[in-house]
Amino acid sequence: MGRVVMCSSFMAALFISVCVAAPVSESFVVMRKTPVLVQRGHATTLPCWLEPSQSAEGVEVRWYRTDGFHSPVMLYRGKKFENSSQEASYAGRVSFGLMDTASGGLAAGDVSLKLVDVTLKDEGDYTCYVSSDQNHESQIIHLDVTQTGNPLLLSAVWVEDNRVNVSCESGGWYPQPNLLWSDQKQVLTHKSLKYSNESSGLRSVHSWLLVSSPSVVSCSVGLSGEETKKASIRLDNTTQPSKQDSGSSVAGWVLFILLLIATLAGLGVLYYKKRDKKTKSKGERAPDDGVDGVDGGVTQRLLSNELFREGIRRTDLSTFQKHYVNVTLVETGNQYLTIKNLMLRDAPVQSPVEHKVTCRTAIRGKLEKSSGRHYWEVSLGNGTVGFKQSWWLGVTSTTAIPQDVDFSPTASNGYWFLSSSPGSADSLQFSTEPKVSLPVSSKPQTVGVYLDKDSGELSFYDVEQRSLIGSLTATFTGEVFPFFNPGMGDKSPMKILHHSTEQDPSNDMAKSVDTDK
Repeated sequence: MGRVVMCSSFMAALFISVCVAAPVSESFVVMRKTPVLVQRGHATTLPCWLEPSQSAEGVEVRWYRTDGFHSPVMLYRGKKFENSSQEASYAGRVSFGLMDTASGGLAAGDVSLKLVDVTLKDEGDYTCYVSSDQNHESQIIHLDVTQTGNPLLLSAVWVEDNRVNVSCESGGWYPQPNLLWSDQKQVLTHKSLKYSNESSGLRSVHSWLLVSSPSVVSCSVGLSGEETKKASIRLDNTTQPSKQDSGSSVAGWVLFILLLIATLAGLGVLYYKKRDKKTKSKGERAPDDGVDGVDGGVTQRLLSNELFREGIRRTDLSTFQKHYVNVTLVETGNQYLTIKNLMLRDAPVQSPVEHKVTCRTAIRGKLEKSSGRHYWEVSLGNGTVGFKQSWWLGVTSTTAIPQDVDFSPTASNGYWFLSSSPGSADSLQFSTEPKVSLPVSSKPQTVGVYLDKDSGELSFYDVEQRSLIGSLTATFTGEVFPFFNPGMGDKSPMKILHHSTEQDPSNDMAKSVDTDK
């Protein structure tokens, strides 16, 4: 009887021993799906599993890169992870993952690798190696890493013969993206297409072409098989400036500047005294506005080739809000404006013959210091009274705003602003020459204005959408003033928003000093 018990115990122990020692069948294969595509910085899973389905808990699973068998990405054996020989760059970033939602995990033979915080260096081949006492198999899985780049920046510069040089640029792509120009009718052929490597390993692209105005030009940049980024620019027709003002070529500019210097040297003070009197009589910018001497004349004309940019800045809006300033108003006795708590409306004294927005309803603001970086916000109505359809916002270098209804403020005479008109529900416009329209899906409710006077940047932001509407670059000399115009016949007020210095402007709890009572 005792022998029977011993035999039974021996057989049971032998059965258990065999089960532990042979967790998988003598014949298995490793299966995989490839390639795998992932965005940089995201997590991904490289699928790898055993067939027939069986537990992989008692086998060795080794994931490694090319020629990296002894310094694996991940090593699992003896039912535990071994990290002593692991490739250092993968420490803390790898584990077993599930090849799909129906997977039973390691117990069902799923030996997939989960990789988090993917970098560009992670791209390439990975070997999934599975070994048991009876068998070993491996498969190679390829990982492709991508990076969607920054929103596009479009630039438009007048050249000659009613043509415009439009350029498109974007950085932060991987791998190299495709760029395509088009208008409303056909694909356009670029004049130049260049790629460059960034220090981070990402790729940048820049292209330009010449188009005739009026036209609507679109630039699209994207990776194969992925959604593209697109930006459009509408160019209105414009009259060609005279040769003196066009600055259409470098050689022409050099000759022009030399002739200008010679002329100024000959005429001297007499020329500028006459110019000063003439300018003041018209209410336009005078040399004492900070634009004087040779630089004043040259700068005036260079501004006819303003640079326009459209897109969404990669930098968060809160970065610019750190430069928030509370703008005060000057010349508050304007008879054509009603001003209450920094809230602007047109006054009912407008002449009935005036049907367009003019500088009569415009007013200047004041900055504490002229140089440096400044940011302010303006509300353009609310849900109760509706949102403004007619307005101007920007900066000016003039010390006296002309009251002549026929005066046209532009960048070339010291007015840089973004405008909205009731007849253009799907676009805004810069005060550049030639005129450039910015297509928008909806008019902004609150506009943020960012001025970097030293670098010559003036940018406009849709505060609710936290995105860039457009940017101008210019040469600002002398003092620059915030510039506001609430338009005509619009019941909605334009409110200049103030924030407490103790509050974060990006905080929704920051309150305006304006109240509509």
